[in-house]
Amino acid sequence: MADVQDNIYVNLRRAVSLLVNGNPVAFPTDTVYALGAPVNYISCIQKIFDIKRRPMNMPLPILLGEARDIDLVACDISDAARNMMRDFWPGALTIVFRKKPFVPDIVTAGQPTVGVRIANHSTTIDIVKWVDVPLVGTSANIHGLPSPLTAQEVDHQIGDSVNLIIDGGKTPGGIESTIIDMSTDKPRILRHGAVPQEALEKYCILY
Repeated sequence: MADVQDNIYVNLRRAVSLLVNGNPVAFPTDTVYALGAPVNYISCIQKIFDIKRRPMNMPLPILLGEARDIDLVACDISDAARNMMRDFWPGALTIVFRKKPFVPDIVTAGQPTVGVRIANHSTTIDIVKWVDVPLVGTSANIHGLPSPLTAQEVDHQIGDSVNLIIDGGKTPGGIESTIIDMSTDKPRILRHGAVPQEALEKYCILY
């Protein structure tokens, strides 16, 4: 059974210790509760698939602690994409880039692209920065069940499979991040969400 804790500082330290030793941790973000693993720790990422019962052919998104870390995980970043990062991160915009070899294929389901964002939540950002490597961050639920908005909902679904759930209160939820594909010369929105299409059209022509 997971330890559900609301002492943020103490649990940031514990979360980092668990993550760097290959154990996924659940924590709040600006949308829903997430289940995280270091992006370069393949066995820890495999545990996320197992815990969520998530099909292996479904890519996982990446959470950064700060925008400059994008160059660790992505390449061929256009000026338009960098302008979006400047204006919408931290926030609910996931940008799809061509991935660098640092990102293992298990994260992208063998695809050459990866979705990346910075969550607008201090706990999420602190965890990523303290681990000192980007994290895979996916909703902390059983695949096919509702995404959890509270630590208690996480505990109900996957509490028997994780060591720590950081209780940051109820997350806003309700509106998912917008996903925009900037990996080609024909940008397009893959999922409409919190950032409206018209807000992105001033950065590039959408197809």
